[in-house]
Amino acid sequence: MEENSVIYIGDKPVMNYVLAVLTQLKGDSGVVTLKARGRSISRAVDTAEIARNRFIPDLKVAGITIGTENMPSEQGRTVNVSSMEIVLCKGQ
Repeated sequence: MEENSVIYIGDKPVMNYVLAVLTQLKGDSGVVTLKARGRSISRAVDTAEIARNRFIPDLKVAGITIGTENMPSEQGRTVNVSSMEIVLCKGQ
């Protein structure tokens, strides 16, 4: 089995990420991981829900992982940033 396809969520419109999910699911793997940090977390959730509700009804959320990452700030300190991974897979 090949490695999960990972899509990093950033500042692009949600539909760009939905198209990326649909493209990745056309492959043999059938599993896609959405990764997001900070303010992009809501965009990752929107991407998963739009792909699931509008385009692929049998798409399942296989897992959700939340966490905190330490990021260096411009002042030289470290800042805690929330992170989230959503694993999507096609139902059999």
